[in-house]
Amino acid sequence: MAWPDQETGSAASAISRPAANSDAVAQSADRVEAFSRSAPRVKLEAKPEKKKAEKVVAPAPEPVEVASSEIVDHQFMTTALNVWSGPGETFTLLDVLPAGTKVPVTGEVDGDWAEISYDGLSRWVNAAYLTDEKPQPEEEEPEARVASGLSDAECPSGSSVESGLSSNAIAVHRSVCAAFPQVTSYGGLRSDGEHSQGLALDIMIPDSSTGDAIAEYVRSNAGSLGVSEVIWSQRIWTVQRSSEGWRGMEDRGSTTANHYDHVHVKVF
Repeated sequence: MAWPDQETGSAASAISRPAANSDAVAQSADRVEAFSRSAPRVKLEAKPEKKKAEKVVAPAPEPVEVASSEIVDHQFMTTALNVWSGPGETFTLLDVLPAGTKVPVTGEVDGDWAEISYDGLSRWVNAAYLTDEKPQPEEEEPEARVASGLSDAECPSGSSVESGLSSNAIAVHRSVCAAFPQVTSYGGLRSDGEHSQGLALDIMIPDSSTGDAIAEYVRSNAGSLGVSEVIWSQRIWTVQRSSEGWRGMEDRGSTTANHYDHVHVKVF
């Protein structure tokens, strides 16, 4: 009978199969490892950093160009006063007007602010510094001017030039006359602008270098002489905006109108 042999053969065959399977598994593992070594490496990119949101600053409101209300009166400024495009300091600062300036008012108020007509446009100033009576500027005594090194002696041309001038304008005339004897011609009282009020003096210059020197002399002594404004060589300087230095002016069409032949001095 062949049963034992058949059983033995079947058993041997069954025992040999696991070995064959182990070899296949090992070969498969080798192929996986070889593939993983040859596969290209993938570089992971870093995530971009998020940008911080920039703070947006709102621009100042633009001046509102609207006609002013009807003018009902005129008042004076008791001090140098800021002119704003609206009723408050959150609006645009447009100009600074000197003390004593007479301005048309409309009677419109908004809290502490009063509307004025400025070149026909609606503008606003602090109502606390408006008054019905023109304030009298404080004038430095002649002795104090002399102590500052400024002459108070009458000039040869004094009797005609000083007629109708305020005491501050006279002080400018006498100090410039003493410091710059080469200047022989002045313009005082006449019918236009601040000249009609005796608050301005025109100093006619023989050359531009003399004009430069006089303009700087008057500026440097503005406090002692009561000077509020100097115009020379198409430029303007004012006490209220003195930190800005000389500011350019528009072309007025002629040598005299552009102040190339004289220094214009305005006083308080």
